[in-house]
Amino acid sequence: MRRYEAIIWDDETKPGLRVSIQAESLDDAKRKLESEYGEGVVFDLHNADDASRPR
Repeated sequence: MRRYEAIIWDDETKPGLRVSIQAESLDDAKRKLESEYGEGVVFDLHNADDASRPR
């Protein structure tokens, strides 16, 4: 399991909600977030370890 971090925007008039989720993969994390917050919710989803690696 890996930790993924997301910012969810379900209301354009409010700041994004920061959440963390444990999942097997990025796709798994996306499915879990959509099941909890609803499909079509705009979010920024990433794994902090992957994001900090050189490209």
